Amino acid sequence: MLIKLLRQYSKPYIPYLIAVLVFQLVATIAALYLPSLNAQIIDQGVAKADTDYIWRVGGVMLLVALVQVAAAVAGMYYGSKASMAVGRDLRRGVFRKVSNFSAQELGTFGAPTLITRGTNDIQQVQMVLLMGLNFMVSAPIMCIGGIIMALREDLSLSWLVWVSVPLLLVVVGFLVWRLMPLFKSMQGFIDKINGVLREQIVGIRVVRAFGREPFETKRFDAANDNITKVSLKVGAIFVLMFPLITMILHIATSAVLWFGGQRVDAGQMQVGSLTAFLQYLLQILTAVMMGTFMAMMIPRAVVCAERIAEVLDTESTLLMPEQTTEPAQKRGEVEYRNVSFSYPGAEAPVLKNISFTASPGQTVAIIGATGGGKTTLLSLLPRLFDTASGEILLDGVPVTQLSREAITSRVSMVPQKPYLFAGTIESNLRFGKPNAGEDELWEALTVAQGADFVREKSKGLSARVAQGGGNVSGGQRQRLCIARSLVTQPKVYLFDDSFSALDVATDARLRKALKAKTAEATVIIVAQRVATIVDADLILVLDDGEIVSRGTHEELLANSEVYQEIVASQISAEEVA
Repeated sequence: MLIKLLRQYSKPYIPYLIAVLVFQLVATIAALYLPSLNAQIIDQGVAKADTDYIWRVGGVMLLVALVQVAAAVAGMYYGSKASMAVGRDLRRGVFRKVSNFSAQELGTFGAPTLITRGTNDIQQVQMVLLMGLNFMVSAPIMCIGGIIMALREDLSLSWLVWVSVPLLLVVVGFLVWRLMPLFKSMQGFIDKINGVLREQIVGIRVVRAFGREPFETKRFDAANDNITKVSLKVGAIFVLMFPLITMILHIATSAVLWFGGQRVDAGQMQVGSLTAFLQYLLQILTAVMMGTFMAMMIPRAVVCAERIAEVLDTESTLLMPEQTTEPAQKRGEVEYRNVSFSYPGAEAPVLKNISFTASPGQTVAIIGATGGGKTTLLSLLPRLFDTASGEILLDGVPVTQLSREAITSRVSMVPQKPYLFAGTIESNLRFGKPNAGEDELWEALTVAQGADFVREKSKGLSARVAQGGGNVSGGQRQRLCIARSLVTQPKVYLFDDSFSALDVATDARLRKALKAKTAEATVIIVAQRVATIVDADLILVLDDGEIVSRGTHEELLANSEVYQEIVASQISAEEVA
């Protein structure tokens, strides 16, 4: 999977890859030539006191060394450009894929693991590519070339190469085999600790409200201990690996000097050849070490590549049409036709045969018991999910045949859990309409009953907003989200229990201002409070995923037993009437 992923994302950067291969080839050949030149200087220059020869060959050696350094730097430069570009493209690909996921796929993966896969996992793959580009040419050529050059210097010492290289490979292979499952476990534990951290940070108020800090601390400590244990095991293998490699290098060096020294003493080998042989053996072992480092990184990168590919290969259940249909008019007419929906793995459908029409200038309210499918019903129109059966029409065209732009230009939804992005009040209000004027922002804030508290802030529209709106109250967050929706001026407004954090007086003022602002638009409201929907043109009573009653408030009070129970649970029917 790692090779497949790198092959796919490296194609645009083939010129960089070729440049890396060429420069690394030049640098490696130059590195292999240097010990031979050094041997010539010792045997032909120093031993014979030939100064001219030393200067002449020394100059060549300096030139070769400069070529090696320049080629190695150039190869590293182009390798870095290629690997960084591939990492950038992978992050972009994962982000775009996740951006097109439905709520179903997002729920399947979970936010913590998607964050880890889009950052840490890609970083591991990117690092392997960088190391691979710089070592995959130099290491094998240096290893094979070093063996050939060493045998040229002295064939009798070749057995030292055949003993030391396999010994190093066996040691490294065993340790890499031990690392593979540990790296896989480590990535899983990173997901878990990210999930625990995210829950505790986002839900810190709930944790404190229920005094659950000790429990959450234990939960975090457990996740932290798991990743620490795995990291210690990985660290122990690394700690063992480097001394073993160093020991093998020292043993090989000592063996060359011992046996080579005997041959020099017997007159069977020159000092320069012994020096060159030792340098070639060290180059061979260094190449094997470079391969070792790659081998250590590859297992983790393979695991990370599989996790990245899992995201990239997951098809969204929200399939965009190959050819879209543009409605003849932009009115905001909404029609649900026998719509049913089931969550994956659910025993029963959440929605069953839902049918209704909402026209411009009309307010349709949906009320029912918690968990009855009200939010799901609303989420089907902007295609956060797709229907299991039936269809939803927007301006006479099924939403599955509309482009994303056609839907978002007509429909604006204020979710049940209002969310604000890190930035300013102004940047949040302009989120759906970046070119909105300041007058439009203040008008939307006035309708949403948020202008007063924004003016009270010293920086007004430029006041900072924390991620998620953590530095404003729940009611202020809802009003800012409502204002953000109003700025876009859509044809269809969807309010998913968007007034629940408002007091009764503010709720009443907002609904009154909203009615005037949305007089020509279609408004669909999901609410828990009866007082919020008493003025709706049509109220749908949802029970167990089905519409059991429909009508105005007065009609339902007279005819709907379920609606009467809802009303009675809040206030007396006579007061509402």
